[in-house]
Amino acid sequence: MIQFPNAKVNLGLHITQKRKDGYHDIETCMIPIPLCDALEISTAEKTTYTGTGLEVPGKEKDNIILKALKLLRKDFNELPHINIHLHKAIPMGAGLGGGSADGAFAIKMMNSLFDLHLEDWFLEDYAAQLGSDCPFFIENTPKIATGRGEILEPIKLDLAGCWIALINPQIHIGTKEAYAGISPKQPEHDLKKTLADRSLWKGQLKNDFEDSIFTRYPEIAQIKEQLYERGAFYAAMSGSGSTVFGLFEEEPALSVWPKDYFTFKGLL
Repeated sequence: MIQFPNAKVNLGLHITQKRKDGYHDIETCMIPIPLCDALEISTAEKTTYTGTGLEVPGKEKDNIILKALKLLRKDFNELPHINIHLHKAIPMGAGLGGGSADGAFAIKMMNSLFDLHLEDWFLEDYAAQLGSDCPFFIENTPKIATGRGEILEPIKLDLAGCWIALINPQIHIGTKEAYAGISPKQPEHDLKKTLADRSLWKGQLKNDFEDSIFTRYPEIAQIKEQLYERGAFYAAMSGSGSTVFGLFEEEPALSVWPKDYFTFKGLL
């Protein structure tokens, strides 16, 4: 079985409070985008993992796909061994949720491969145990996310025909580094009301991580301004960075961009 775990971007990202469990409460809108890894899972006599494409750092025991298998085996201890191959194309430490997508897609694929017949709400519960962004990728549709990111509410967004551009400055920003510059606070504007009127996005749709990260890495702030100069109706850093994205009514002219970039028409 082969599937293509996709990335996401955040439309607004507010860090509202520090929780007693050490996590933070957030408020954001996540939307899926068509930048994908490729994940193949098949039954085998022994569980193996191989990878191609971008290098995935860390030890094998920390691999989120293997963690997904281990998580399911707690409740389904007769699951067969599997071969796993991941071709990594979504940059890591870039705010695009690529690792979370891999973990969530692995859960969905094993649910189908092993005929577990688990409904989406059950899969989201498993995914939440892997990471805060993981539940989003179960249904993989635009959602307002609150709590740690695991409380999801569907939202309709009209972005039909729009183009999205992603600029990756090749700066790895870890979650710990990103949160170190945050002072949690309640948002100034109602996220749902802002999302309902695209003309408000540039002025009101804010990513709270940008203030401190742009101070440390002014080249990321410059990318955002350049996307506006090239005609984006909205531009922002995604997640905790460092990828910056722009939304355009027409195909953007980015061929002279000095860093890695991707452009896509339409969203998933």
